Amino acid sequence: MSTTERAREASAKAASSNKQFSLPPLKAKDFDRAGKMSTNISIALEALWANRLRSMLTALGIFIGIAAVIAALILTQGVTASITNTISSLGTNVITIASGAGSKGPRGFSAGVASTTPSITAADAKLIAKVPDVTGVTPINSVSTQVIYGNQNWNTRVQGAMPIYQNIQSWTLSEGAWYTQSDEQSAKSVALIGPTVANNLFAVSGDDPIGKSIRIGSQTFLVEGVLASKGGGSDDVIFVPFSTSQNRLKNSTYVDQILVQVDDSSNIDQVQKDITTILDQSHHIAVGHADDFNLTNSTQLLQTANQFTSMLTFLLVGIAAISLTVGGIGIMNIMIVSVTERTREIGIRISIGAQRNDIRYQFLIEALVLSLVGGVIGMLLGFLIGYAATSALSLPFVISVNSLLMPFIISASIGVIFGLYPAIRASKLDPIDALRSL
Repeated sequence: MSTTERAREASAKAASSNKQFSLPPLKAKDFDRAGKMSTNISIALEALWANRLRSMLTALGIFIGIAAVIAALILTQGVTASITNTISSLGTNVITIASGAGSKGPRGFSAGVASTTPSITAADAKLIAKVPDVTGVTPINSVSTQVIYGNQNWNTRVQGAMPIYQNIQSWTLSEGAWYTQSDEQSAKSVALIGPTVANNLFAVSGDDPIGKSIRIGSQTFLVEGVLASKGGGSDDVIFVPFSTSQNRLKNSTYVDQILVQVDDSSNIDQVQKDITTILDQSHHIAVGHADDFNLTNSTQLLQTANQFTSMLTFLLVGIAAISLTVGGIGIMNIMIVSVTERTREIGIRISIGAQRNDIRYQFLIEALVLSLVGGVIGMLLGFLIGYAATSALSLPFVISVNSLLMPFIISASIGVIFGLYPAIRASKLDPIDALRSL
């Protein structure tokens, strides 16, 4: 081979080698903000993937904390929904009057039960029915007793109430009919049974409850209807005419409660004041003395329930926040270690023209990715734990917008807060000192 041919071959090999190891040409988009951000994201993801085991262990603290927060939210939302459903089943715009001394409230009605000495009677219910804006009144007697049909027996709650009780508490029947005012006046021995009672007394025999005789305590009653299910403990009940319960089940002139239905929620406060005035006169209670009765309404019960569940939510979320703080400290620690390990890389990047903002954004992105990955895993785990907890406690499984957004907001905040210091530290490295570590 001639000298000229050898020179050409060497030149070709050199050109090929230079082409193989040369950097790709820079483009205009590599210098704009979007292009540099894309490059930072790519570098950050590569760095996290290169240390994926460490990255996953770092995210562990975040997704445990997020899972705890989500599970706590779902649990408290389930409790809130259950309490709200129970209170709503009592009827809307309803005032409940019960025996028990109370102190005068700010709106003129009694509140705060101090004793439960019987004090209210059916005669009080007749007086209350004359109050303006009252659309329905019923006294209620309640006893717990054994119910028997054939060879089956069941312990349940038996309530005596007027026929208007169906409208006050919005009860419907799956079969049969509600007892009438004529049944009430004649103290007829008829009964309406809840689904739980019907299942425990008639499921084994397969008999249709309508028209069958059951024994309540020592008395015989004819089943005239089966209530439609309301869920929870509301289904375990039997309703009988009030006069029948007072004559045959509970021999007392006093009643357990009086339910009052008001035409509109805006009139509840005034009706409560009027009822308090009437009962004070009927019970001969002097001005300034404590009442021997107390009044509550569905709105007050809902407010009390919401206050309780809000306190429970803050408590559980506060406990879970401790885990999130520990997870955030873990992210900060790992990012500081990463900055120390990659000092050479940072020095080289700055020396060849990288801006300090680019370095800061790169490490912030790494912290954000760790937090967001932990947030997504934690959200899924939290939903699973919440579903298991609500199913075990027979509570509604409720997912709100807050439950979906909170993991991302919290995890992103943790990534920024705990990743900011390591990112700033990395961006402030002196390239000469960084290159000395080579």
